[in-house]
Amino acid sequence: MRLARLIRMGRVRITLIEKLESDLLQYIVDNHKQPGDRLASLDMLSDTLGISTGKLREQLEVARSLGLVEVKPRTGIRLAPYDFFPAVRLSLLYAVSQNPALFESFSDLRDTVESDFFEAAVAKLTPDDLSHLQDLVERAWAKLQGEPSHIPHKEHRQLHMTLFSQLANPFVQGLLEAYWEAYEAVGYTQLTEYEYLRTVWTYHENIVNAIIVGDIQKAHELQDEHIKLRPHQHKVSQRPVPVPQVSNRAEREISRPREIQEQPMKAAIYP
Repeated sequence: MRLARLIRMGRVRITLIEKLESDLLQYIVDNHKQPGDRLASLDMLSDTLGISTGKLREQLEVARSLGLVEVKPRTGIRLAPYDFFPAVRLSLLYAVSQNPALFESFSDLRDTVESDFFEAAVAKLTPDDLSHLQDLVERAWAKLQGEPSHIPHKEHRQLHMTLFSQLANPFVQGLLEAYWEAYEAVGYTQLTEYEYLRTVWTYHENIVNAIIVGDIQKAHELQDEHIKLRPHQHKVSQRPVPVPQVSNRAEREISRPREIQEQPMKAAIYP
């Protein structure tokens, strides 16, 4: 409450603007520009702000790389809707490029975020979202059971992002989206037995089914269990991962394709 009062009084706002350390961003905030608003030309902004066009061009490029503005030949410079994803994606890909082991640390953060926001997120899912989740599960099983089998990575990413798609929190959305970008860019794959993939997608199906019947707590428990799965741990320990009994598919027998019997499939490390 005290922070909100200070913001209304303008004290915190002035400090925030100063912290931006960008004449262009300070100008945008000072003039109450909204997403979609068109900014003046670089020459006009240069005169208004009292800085060189070269310095302004540098600040514009930073704002563009952070996804704060859009620059197009005909429409010029427009303020973009706020999106946390470009900023965290750029920083994350740089960090992981320097030290691939940092992806593990970011994955731990992602796991915590998904767990903490899970119930609030799935409570907002629409009937269309639930239908889409069911479709993703069906498509994933079709790929796993195909001849030859295929790893359902596209469905994997879409399923997780759909679970949080209705959450009105740009920071959660951006962080999770950046995780999948790094997940793909790093290329952390490992030879994994078919049974591991079946376990992962049985969890996915059970999570979706629990959400559909309204058992959000059970879905949350399954989500927390499944997100801890690691193919390399599964392979080294050789201990069977308990498969939750929610889905009617959990008990079915799935024949192992010939290609998988002869050579283990590749699968990404994180579920």
